[in-house]
This record gives sequence, structure tokens and C-alpha cells, in this order.
Amino acid sequence: MKESAPNTYQFRLGRAAYIRTGLMALLLLSSFLLCGLVAVLLGLRLFSTYAHTFTFYLKWQDVLLALCCYITFISLGGCVFTIRFLHALHTGYRKEMIVVSDSALIVRDLSHENLSSIFWYISTALTCFLTALVGLIPEVLLAWTVHLPSPELAVLASGVTLVLGLAGLALTVPFLSFIVVGIVGSISFCRKMGSPQTYHLTTNATLSIDRFVLTIIYPDTPESMINLNILELDDQRDLLNLLRERWDGTQRLWNPRLGEEIELALMEAQRSAVLI
Repeated sequence: MKESAPNTYQFRLGRAAYIRTGLMALLLLSSFLLCGLVAVLLGLRLFSTYAHTFTFYLKWQDVLLALCCYITFISLGGCVFTIRFLHALHTGYRKEMIVVSDSALIVRDLSHENLSSIFWYISTALTCFLTALVGLIPEVLLAWTVHLPSPELAVLASGVTLVLGLAGLALTVPFLSFIVVGIVGSISFCRKMGSPQTYHLTTNATLSIDRFVLTIIYPDTPESMINLNILELDDQRDLLNLLRERWDGTQRLWNPRLGEEIELALMEAQRSAVLI
């Protein structure tokens, strides 16, 4: 704990949590880089294997090439998200993760759960694109139906394929729109990754501690859940005692049971110190 100004205290991310989460983030970053590199190499190799002439049907090579390009794109996005989180993680370790003043509580969510959020964001984006490609399968099958030996069979099969293609578009268009929305939303997602959230310590604030996780709720502000285990042991006790002082100063309006929850958390911190 460091007092940066009168009655303003800063708490940094614990060293063990910093190293553990940082290594996990680097592993995820390496995975995204590898996926992007493999997709680029496969795409370049595929690009030179077929003629790029205009056809009224969709070539299967074009589908695979588009998939390689998209995987490269979302892999780069995953790298940007992870680097953004690594920057926030470094800031939380070198400067501050939690700031407590008389009137406000500023916190950064630097738990490893952010890495899970990044993984599922990218996985969802890939799933949406694959689903959109499934809807384009009838357009790919046209390349086979128009070359059937029997003209009657070719016309019949092509007609059925076109009808299925219209139904496939009903699947492709919505999922392509989901991808566009996801790309736009990724800007906000990246900006909020590990960014500080400010909660004014007024009667509108709600603080609770359950299983050594500090939950902070404030109107029109995203909820924050901070696992106190990622702080150093001394900082855990100092933060809990400081929150109890601030809670007493507001006449215990944040949460009538917060005092009991702080006492239980202090006992848990004491047990952890004894085990170490």
C-alpha cells in the first residue's frame, strides 16, 4: 500500500499473480500469433493453386481463402486484445490496481478471467463466420451441378441448389451482420480491458465480499469483481481495514452486512498468512 496523496491509498497487483497471469497472457498471445502465421501461409499457398476468373458460382478455393484471411484477421485482433491486457497488467503491478480515497474507489479488473473473455470473444467471431460459410455451401455446389452430364439433371439440380442457396442466405446474412456488430463492439471491448473503473463512495454504491471476492456495484457503471487473492497479503489486510473505515464513515449505508464480511475476509487473510 502506498499513500499517493492525503487519504488516498494505492494498492498494486501482487507479484505472484502478476507473473502467473502474465505468463498465461503470453501463452495466449503466442497461440494467436501462431494461428495467424499458419493462416497466412496456407492462404498464400492456396492463392497460387487456382485461376482467379469470374464465375457465377462460388469456388471452394475462394471459401477456404476467405477463411484463411478471416482467421488471420481475428488472430491479429486477439493479439491486440492480449497486448492491451498485458499493458493494463503491467500498469496494475508497477503503479496501481486499486485506489481508495475519501470519496471514490478506483479499480482495475486484472484477473485471469479476462484471458478467457478474449478467447471466447475470438471463438465466437470464428463460429459466426463458419456458420455464415455453411449458408454459402449451395453456391459452392453449383460448380458441380452445372457440369452434370445430363442437361435435364443439370437444370434440375442447379434449380434445387439455387433454392437452397436462397435459404442459405437467410443463415449467412444475419451471421455476417453479427460479425460486423462484433467488430464495432471490439473497440469498446479492447478499451475497457483492464481499464480503471471509478465508483463514488455514496449511498448508491453497494460493496460486498463473498469468498474473498470484492464485488462493487454502482448505477450506470459496469460491475467489478476483484479477487483479493491477487494482492499481497499485507495489502489484503490494509485494504480490508481501509474499507471498514470508509464503511463506518458512511454510517454503514453501502451494505449493512459488509462489516461481518470484512471480518470473515480478514480471518481468511490471517489463515493464508499462517499457512505461508
